[in-house]
Amino acid sequence: MAASQETAGGIPEPPAWVRRPANLARAMTAELVERIVRGVHPPGTPLPPEPALCEAFSVSRTVVREAVKILQEKGLVQVRQGAGTMVTPPAMWDMLDELVLAATIAEDESLAILDDLVVTRRVLESDMANVAARVAGPDTVQRLRELVDQMDELVDDHVTYADFDRAFHDTIMQASGNRIARGVVRSLESQVINTARYMGRTERALCVASNLGHRRIYERVAAHDPDGAAEAMFNHITEAWLVRRSGPADPVRLQR
Repeated sequence: MAASQETAGGIPEPPAWVRRPANLARAMTAELVERIVRGVHPPGTPLPPEPALCEAFSVSRTVVREAVKILQEKGLVQVRQGAGTMVTPPAMWDMLDELVLAATIAEDESLAILDDLVVTRRVLESDMANVAARVAGPDTVQRLRELVDQMDELVDDHVTYADFDRAFHDTIMQASGNRIARGVVRSLESQVINTARYMGRTERALCVASNLGHRRIYERVAAHDPDGAAEAMFNHITEAWLVRRSGPADPVRLQR
């Protein structure tokens, strides 16, 4: 979203959506999330007072209060008696929230937030692969083999390959039975799956290399080798991201 023009009082002009929003409070919240993440309202400073926000966004006090409530739920602000609505430090933000994560990714030129996302996936999925290798039955092993074999035939079609790639990982996550870890991974993935910065390069050779990693994971699960499956998943997620990654900084957060 493009940065808004500022009024003479230093408060940004309202964006175009204020004229016909489907939900004023949520639309206002989305704009304020982006402004906070961009640093228009830095941590430790108050949001503009309620009357100023009403005027800037052309909304009622009820809408402003609802938007502030939603911002509180996302961890971006705290309402302090006598101090107003204060913007909180990034460490307090809910990074699993769709708006917060999307805005943070958009602002992070170093790709550190995507590195952290990959590290989180790596930790959770390697543990789920460990469990899957211990408990997977014949049906799961057969499904993994079918997916790996099908992906070998799809290396020239990166879009369809990506669908099977996600199905492979989800099969292992479901086999582990860890619904919480699977929910976190699926939530994170759903928010970045269509972003060019996360998907990165997609040429045939990368699909071929990626599926070699899948096959190693499948083989360790089929052999009921928990440690081997966890290591194979850890290495696969790391290597696949390092190949796709095109950021300017050294990905030190991935080093172990």
